Amino acid sequence: MPHTIVTDVCEGVADCETACPVACIHPGPGKNVKGTDWYWIDFATCIDCGICLQVCPVAGAILPEEKPELQKIVN
Repeated sequence: MPHTIVTDVCEGVADCETACPVACIHPGPGKNVKGTDWYWIDFATCIDCGICLQVCPVAGAILPEEKPELQKIVN
C-alpha cells in the first residue's frame, strides 16, 4: 500500500523526494495551510519501500498508508 504525505503537515524539506528510488514524490502547487512548500506521492508509482518515512524530519508528515483525503492531490 502506498504511503501518504499529509499536505497540511509537510514543510517542504524534500528529503523524501531525493531519497525516493522510483521518483514518485512531487512538489505540490502553491503553499499549504502552514505557508510552506509541500510534496505529494503518486500512489500509482509508489512501491511502499518506506524510505520517505525514514528520511522525513517532520513528525507526522508521512503516513505508512494510503490516505488521499490527507494528501489533497488524488491521482
